[in-house]
Amino acid sequence: MKSNPMVLPAEQKRKRILKAQVKTNPHYGKRPDERTIPELLDQGCCIIDKPSGPTSHQVVAWVKEILDIEKAGHSGTLDPNVTGMLPVALGSGTKAVQVMLTAGKEYVGIMRLHSDVSKKDLEKTCASFIGSVTQLPPVRSAVKRVKRQRQIYYFQILEKKDREVLFRVGCEAGTYIRTLCVDIGKQLKIGANLSQLRRTKVGQLTEENCVFLQDIKDAFVFWQEEQEEQHLRNVIHPVEKLLTHLPKIIIRDSAVDAICHGAALTIPGVVEVDTGIHQEDHCAIMTLKGEAVAVGTSLLSTEEIIEKDVGRCATLQRVLMKKGTYPSTWKKG
Repeated sequence: MKSNPMVLPAEQKRKRILKAQVKTNPHYGKRPDERTIPELLDQGCCIIDKPSGPTSHQVVAWVKEILDIEKAGHSGTLDPNVTGMLPVALGSGTKAVQVMLTAGKEYVGIMRLHSDVSKKDLEKTCASFIGSVTQLPPVRSAVKRVKRQRQIYYFQILEKKDREVLFRVGCEAGTYIRTLCVDIGKQLKIGANLSQLRRTKVGQLTEENCVFLQDIKDAFVFWQEEQEEQHLRNVIHPVEKLLTHLPKIIIRDSAVDAICHGAALTIPGVVEVDTGIHQEDHCAIMTLKGEAVAVGTSLLSTEEIIEKDVGRCATLQRVLMKKGTYPSTWKKG
């Protein structure tokens, strides 16, 4: 098989470029890691290690029951028999769920071949699926059954024992691994099916971030009964963790409230910007304290944002911060 870097597009290394030297006002906003537990329960997330059996919806329902909150949402459905990473946003943090749906995913699974085939032929066939593939969603899928294009970033054979193949695949969101295995079997002309699957990566989030439902339950009870916070902080993260895969644009305090009211981001409001941003890329608009203000679409490249002094540089997709968190320094109408 051809050598391919085992990384998702979201894992590319970026650098932060300073455009203007300014400071943040300590009297407004708050660093995400300084949020209180009640604030985390409304602006937080947890990365669940989903067990085999329950639906993703059921796991979210259990999280709400355990934490005694009214609102939570997952970012990317896993079939009941699939295990692994299920990011769950809490409270108003559910506004960020849609962003995670587009993040690339990695899976480790077992493909069962219906007849014998050499490892050389298997690797050659699997390598041919790296790149753009056309898939027809399964009959029981939740989306309309029309052909669609998806990207396979890498496909690695980890081990082959008789007719069982342990593999790792990195792919675009919305890729059906079950369909991928069937298509590989068809191309091999022997047939194949997926027997086990585990999600191991979502964007830049990895299995190291995962916790079990029981961990959350224990930490929450410990916090309620003993007022000990650290255990709960170990399993509930600021919602900004769901945005780690996005390039960042850092803005002035004076620009924050205008963004919260739906205004497009203009260049004078930018103080720092990540490298590697291109036109129409999704980006996270952040405060100098590291708080998520909004998710937007870049209108300019990194270089253009740095070079220009006026004009719009990003439109908004989703505002994440509550209005009034920072003072208004702009005039309406």
